[in-house]
Amino acid sequence: MYKVASLGLFRAHHHPPSPALRFRSLPSIPHLRSPPSSSRSLAFSRSSCSFLPRPRARFDWRSPIGPRARIRSSSTVIQRFDRKMATAATENVFKDVLTSLPKPGGGEYGKYYSLPALNDPRIDRLPYSIRILLESAIRNCDDFQVNKNDVEKIIDWENTSPKLVEIPFKPARVLLQDFTGVPAVVDLACMRDAMNRLGSDSNKINPLVPVDLVIDHSVQVDVARSENAVQANMELEFQRNKERFGFLKWGSTAFRNMLVVPPGSGIVHQVNLEYLGRVVFNTDGILYPDSVVGTDSHTTMIDGLGVAGWGVGGIEAEAAMLGQPMSMVLPGVVGFKLTGKLRNGVTATDLVLTVTQMLRKHGVVGKFVEFYGEGMGELSLADRATIANMSPEYGATMGFFPVDHVTLQYLKLTGRSDETVSLIEAYLRANKMFVDYNEPQKERVYSSYLELDLADVEPCISGPKRPHDRVPLKEMKADWHSCLDNKVGFKGFAVPKDSQEKVAKFDFHGQPAELKHGSVVIAAITSCTNTSNPSVMLGAGLVAKKACQLGLQVKPWVKTSLAPGSGVVTKYLLKSGLQEYLNQQGFNIVGYGCTTCIGNSGDLDESVAAAISDNDIVAAAVLSGNRNFEGRVHPLTRANYLASPPLVVAYALAGTVDIDFEKEPIGTGKDGKSIYFKDIWPSTEEIAQVVQSSVLPEMFKSTYEAITKGNPMWNQLTVPATTLYSWDPNSTYIHEPPYFKDMTMAPPGPHGVKNAYCLLNFGDSITTDHISPAGSIHKDSPAAKYLLERGVDRRDFNSYGSRRGNDEIMARGTFANIRLVNKFLTGEVGPKTIHIPTGDKLYVFEAAMRYKAGGYDTIVLAGAEYGSGSSRDWAAKGPMLLGVKAVIAKSFERIHRSNLVGMGIIPLCFKPGEDAETLGLTGYECYSIDLPSCISDIRPGQDITVVTDSGKSFTCTLRFDTEVELAYFNHGGILPFVIRNLISSQH
Repeated sequence: MYKVASLGLFRAHHHPPSPALRFRSLPSIPHLRSPPSSSRSLAFSRSSCSFLPRPRARFDWRSPIGPRARIRSSSTVIQRFDRKMATAATENVFKDVLTSLPKPGGGEYGKYYSLPALNDPRIDRLPYSIRILLESAIRNCDDFQVNKNDVEKIIDWENTSPKLVEIPFKPARVLLQDFTGVPAVVDLACMRDAMNRLGSDSNKINPLVPVDLVIDHSVQVDVARSENAVQANMELEFQRNKERFGFLKWGSTAFRNMLVVPPGSGIVHQVNLEYLGRVVFNTDGILYPDSVVGTDSHTTMIDGLGVAGWGVGGIEAEAAMLGQPMSMVLPGVVGFKLTGKLRNGVTATDLVLTVTQMLRKHGVVGKFVEFYGEGMGELSLADRATIANMSPEYGATMGFFPVDHVTLQYLKLTGRSDETVSLIEAYLRANKMFVDYNEPQKERVYSSYLELDLADVEPCISGPKRPHDRVPLKEMKADWHSCLDNKVGFKGFAVPKDSQEKVAKFDFHGQPAELKHGSVVIAAITSCTNTSNPSVMLGAGLVAKKACQLGLQVKPWVKTSLAPGSGVVTKYLLKSGLQEYLNQQGFNIVGYGCTTCIGNSGDLDESVAAAISDNDIVAAAVLSGNRNFEGRVHPLTRANYLASPPLVVAYALAGTVDIDFEKEPIGTGKDGKSIYFKDIWPSTEEIAQVVQSSVLPEMFKSTYEAITKGNPMWNQLTVPATTLYSWDPNSTYIHEPPYFKDMTMAPPGPHGVKNAYCLLNFGDSITTDHISPAGSIHKDSPAAKYLLERGVDRRDFNSYGSRRGNDEIMARGTFANIRLVNKFLTGEVGPKTIHIPTGDKLYVFEAAMRYKAGGYDTIVLAGAEYGSGSSRDWAAKGPMLLGVKAVIAKSFERIHRSNLVGMGIIPLCFKPGEDAETLGLTGYECYSIDLPSCISDIRPGQDITVVTDSGKSFTCTLRFDTEVELAYFNHGGILPFVIRNLISSQH
């Protein structure tokens, strides 16, 4: 059984009780830090009460004087403001531990900063994930951006992590996908223009670390159940996105250090796992661990390969590209021990949904999770990557699997050379970052402890509206009926008893068809989470084969699709002979991208859509994805379940989620006999045999040798060879955002909020999909009106995700989710709100513009987990453009909170036990938030009083979590801060 220990400090293999620890959300923010934590720091000017970037004063890193006192006493440093900041850099403090790594046959692989050479016994007790942070701090310790005190904090992690200390981290590279990559490149292009307008060198805006961008989010399932689906969908993808793709191709030539992987190549995280992940870098003869931050929350998939990686907002990633170290609170690490072995027929997806539920219950927001134990040897690398991929769903910053022999085997399988693998093993062993389970394990310390016997995992799915709402397969029918009964919520649809058995009969292309509550209308094998795992992909093929042989067939009105994460999947499905059977069941390959998992599921057949809408049917989608939030997969599927690829096929065959697979037949076979789940379900041994014979290293090599060569449609795109972008004012895809148009070198300073109206009043779990949807643009929405006014036909609307390069559309798309629940609307669901001064019910965008026209600020009230879901920077950019000045919530998701700070929006948390309802707030009040006008009088986490015009006042916690975030706020956001800093460093 799984065991959960109380929060405290625990050692692997030995778990003495310890005082409870508190952890706060871990902000992943690039920054300049105040001393003694960094040497490129921020000075307070008493005369202007603003942060000024300045060269670092030389302080003793052990000095007991507090950093604020030092800042205020350093007038001589302020006087040297215009000195070039780079001159403050010194040689590496730890140059004495730079050690040669010899090759077995003579010579050396390179040199590395050796952790053992520090001769500090505390390092042996550190989790492996923390050792990666430590190595980065040592390697970058120039007493400028990183100093010796930062290194000491990390070495002393056991004592410092409970104290919420701040450290810098410089990732080795940045990962983008096209939905988030386009706005990132737009911002970089816009920053170049701003530098130019301010009389500075625009070429300073250039990535200083490798940036990999994979175009994978644009393909939609327009054509399904067709041998020609891949080509047809790609042609439509290029028709819709030619301008975006051309812009990205321009970016790949205009900016140094940027690799763009063309459309049709695969899903970003699978390509990262199979190809882009280095594990160990060798740059100019210096060896160091690979690490990555990405503008997609599922960047964590790479943690399964032993590469430290997590998702950040696009605005943070841009600053990281430009050389800013990330500011983070040194995280606690949950040790997750795995024992035993999965039972026959249990999949990696079943395991990850179990782990997700356990960790979400345990509470791991802002923490690392590190997996260890004898059960690790039973998990393939792909299984580990599946678990790591779902880190955002259980709330952790990272779900980390240290490198071991399984990792090395996977590197060889995926085509990495023997020499590369030898270097990786030699370096990680030498630097105490390799786990050898054949050797005695040294005791490591964890902040808290969990344990799971793999044998306890059972088949399950998750839904109908959240990834962590796991349902054991044997309980699914009962759970479904309770969902029909329950009031509207995460586990409820409130369908009256007398209409729960309703049957909607309709004509589907000349044949009779019917839908009921729970009927499956979308069945999609998709998403990086599972398509990178050969065992579940080939398992799905075996289910399809057995069903074909027994005479079972998926009903033609179920929209089935298969979207592999890389060309390798196609190769091994073809070699195994199983793609033929998947095709017979309608699971033809539709493209290489995220598709249904991000809402690119395409339209349902008109007859199916009408049957659902006309009869108010609670239709279901079953997908092998990682997100199933309401309104995300498809507007007409109110119930959405996450399942393993084999289960997706099984539910497609059953045609409903209202089934007990243990007792009820899936259908009738060709001989008239009932066919049950057990008749089509492959054994673990069957799957292992087909994996062994079908997944070969040559498939990976041949796929990735050609990956950057593109395809004819990509190669035909012509782009200008300019470093500044020529904005087309008539473009509906790429538009110059207004962030820097009136920018000067003087920071705007801190701002409070005076007599602001509440734009929206929310409950719990408002996701970034609710705030900034990625899916289809509704025909009556403000964004649709904008496009129609510019001559764009409805069939060419594309999606919000594909138009993230246009701020005009994205501002109109903010809070445009058709499933948005706003308390002002008293039960009505949709993207509207009440304009309080007039009482008019308007689209959110229209109400926001009316407030702005009247000179009024606005705020948002929210419940717990505000901003959970994808690391979507537009969920912060959009509210900023609408005029939102503050969000007051019970709690925030880690990335979204930092994104709000990055756009200059004030995040405030209600005090524990309080929220809008307990405080008697209706949202119709006017709100004033009185912040000090001098930034030096504001501190992270301080109490702030909010006053309303109704006479009520209450205290909130100010969620600027670091001094650096205060600096961003003072400058109006991260990017203005970076621009001013870059310009000041040139003078």
